Amino acid sequence: MEIALYHPELGYYARAAQKTGRAGDFFTSVDVGPVFGELLARQFAEMWRVLNSLKFDLVEAGAGSGRLARDVLDAAQRDDPEFYSAIRLSLVEASPAARADQLRVLGPHAALLAHSSSAMPDHIEGVIYANELLDALPTHAVAMTGSGLREVFVDEVDGRFVERFEELSSPRIAEYLARAGAEMRVGWRAEVNLAAEDWTKRAAESLERGFLVMIDYGHDERDLYGASHAAGTITSYKQHSQLADFLQEPGETDITAHVDLSAVTRAAERSGLDVLARLDQTYFLLGLGITKLEGLSFRQRLALKTLLLPGGLGSTHKVLIFARGVGRPSLMGCSYRVRLT
Repeated sequence: MEIALYHPELGYYARAAQKTGRAGDFFTSVDVGPVFGELLARQFAEMWRVLNSLKFDLVEAGAGSGRLARDVLDAAQRDDPEFYSAIRLSLVEASPAARADQLRVLGPHAALLAHSSSAMPDHIEGVIYANELLDALPTHAVAMTGSGLREVFVDEVDGRFVERFEELSSPRIAEYLARAGAEMRVGWRAEVNLAAEDWTKRAAESLERGFLVMIDYGHDERDLYGASHAAGTITSYKQHSQLADFLQEPGETDITAHVDLSAVTRAAERSGLDVLARLDQTYFLLGLGITKLEGLSFRQRLALKTLLLPGGLGSTHKVLIFARGVGRPSLMGCSYRVRLT
């Protein structure tokens, strides 16, 4: 998965000219228009006022070419110039091609870009946010066999990629599943995303004071490792269609797996962060006043439905908000803090 997605020349994120939207392979909240960025700007402005600092680090992880950051900055400049003037922007992105395009995409906001790298900056005081990053981190796949738990590896036979079951590559995998209380039956499969835990820990270490916001699709461990996901969740997409075998066309498809929200939350707490909210994207956006936006065109109103409706991005995508050094402020986006379905 790491090679297929992130190889600097042959990986999906290096090769695909258009990954998201109608011309790409999958949709994100960014693709429905600038409304999503506008609402995030509202939340980040409130976070800045909670911090009460002269400068505000706005750090997007998995930023791509900067489309979402551009939407956030457009809204901040238009609606809250005082907040806009405090922003110090950092874009964290693994793809060199995407990073090379960031200044062009940011346009009039390019002067705010203080850091563009594949690594998280140190000493962040502000907010780190990631939209659909963790689901694309390389994950371990496991299967329960008649001989016990085995890890799924990839081999090559007669020019074809095939699966091969072997002993676990790390004791952390079994420890992870034990913490999750996973009781897998013979024939069941699952994913163990140690990289998501590690990323959360690194982000928390970089956050000296402020907030960590993660938006992704996933489940708590009770659902993720239950009968409803007994076949596992790792899959690949091309032109908005799910492929039957994620080993097909490596480097030309998006490979993804659902996020273990419980493991991410534990990793944040172990790193000293406070849990402020875990909720469906619908309730997060309702708290930010999505239904009160005025002067919207018909197309923008359709975009709101895409972001909100159950069964779409509104319920499949979850929002996790953590904090360090700010107590437990009553943020707008946390108004429905217990609403995780």
